[in-house]
Amino acid sequence: MTLRKLTGRDARRLAISRQHLDEGVRPSLLDVIRDLGCVQLDPIRHVERTHWLALWSRLGNFDRAELDRLRWEERAVFEYWAHAASLVLTEEYPLHRWHMDLLADDTKSRFARSFKTWYEADKETLEPLQAHILERLRQDGPLLSREIEDNSGQPSRWSNGRNVNRLLDYLWSVGKVGVVARRGNQRVWGLLDDFLPDETPRERWDAEQVTSFAAQKAIRALGVATPGQIKKHFTRNVYPELTAVLDKLTAAGVLEQVEVTRQGRPLKGPWYLHTADIPLLEQIQAGDWHGRTTFLSPFDNLICDRDRTKLLWDFHYRIEIYVPQAKRQYGYYVLPLLHDDRLIGRMDAKMDRKSGTLHIHNLYAEEGVGEDTAVVQGISHAIQSLADFLEAQTVVWGNVPPVWSKVVRE
Repeated sequence: MTLRKLTGRDARRLAISRQHLDEGVRPSLLDVIRDLGCVQLDPIRHVERTHWLALWSRLGNFDRAELDRLRWEERAVFEYWAHAASLVLTEEYPLHRWHMDLLADDTKSRFARSFKTWYEADKETLEPLQAHILERLRQDGPLLSREIEDNSGQPSRWSNGRNVNRLLDYLWSVGKVGVVARRGNQRVWGLLDDFLPDETPRERWDAEQVTSFAAQKAIRALGVATPGQIKKHFTRNVYPELTAVLDKLTAAGVLEQVEVTRQGRPLKGPWYLHTADIPLLEQIQAGDWHGRTTFLSPFDNLICDRDRTKLLWDFHYRIEIYVPQAKRQYGYYVLPLLHDDRLIGRMDAKMDRKSGTLHIHNLYAEEGVGEDTAVVQGISHAIQSLADFLEAQTVVWGNVPPVWSKVVRE
């Protein structure tokens, strides 16, 4: 059988388009989240919260109040595990419910076994505390963890003597409680069943339904993907019987196995393309594609699989938050720079909200990137867009490579 062929450039462009990082028409905020599948959450706000940055990269200066409305009023998205802790879609609740059930089953889940070992070792204390947490949320409504009484533990060097937080994390993972609001960046907890809207689908899926749905979602978000890349995407590492499901979807004509080449040589596969994206791929291969310039969150969906990023973009990226300052190569919080279908640089930046200043400590160009007016203009526009989104009054420049020196003057 002759496989459809994609170059590395085709694969990059397809992924960029499917994740709305090209110059195409901007969809609604909810449709962006639908196509991504999830948007990772992270507490670090060195530049901005990662979920806001990921959405800005695609939509520009979007209305954050609209996201709040989707989260807390319509409840069209909620917080749960995907790539990591993420915003996921309420309409896809059966998918996530299967994961909740898995994490409650100590015969199948390492997480559940670890929790059971801890819980059983002090069951006399923890069982009534867990019941107390659920009763407080039932009787009093949403609460911060600190508002729930807990004198169950012994203070130590590592703990303040409270077990509420670990119990809440477990109850969240198994779907008993959920994050129903935020006070600043603090989670407000409530009963998940009370939070989810009436129209939430409640049916239970089996393992094949879960993998079939999640694999298709991951492949479409990635454009084309290998089984290993699928496993690292969307519902990370939650793809039971993936090989059998991929074979079944391919036989049914939902997926097509393709070949991806780099410098004329096939990359190790198999690679899968969703047949719904064949028209888009053919459009790209016909030359009808337009990219743009933007910066990406360190946790952006496009680059969250570091090995795939290296393979297709030839871009080595590791976040250096936990690297001692003296050993950092690029900086504490570095945003990769996407221009057209290439990752051509990175920016080490910090937003000082007290002074309203966006500090660009360092702008780095990848090796071999030359001087280009379109690139300079694209970078200038992207930085101005980011500054507007952050409501920065001033941009203070640090080191800029000579090849992009005109960016500062744009």
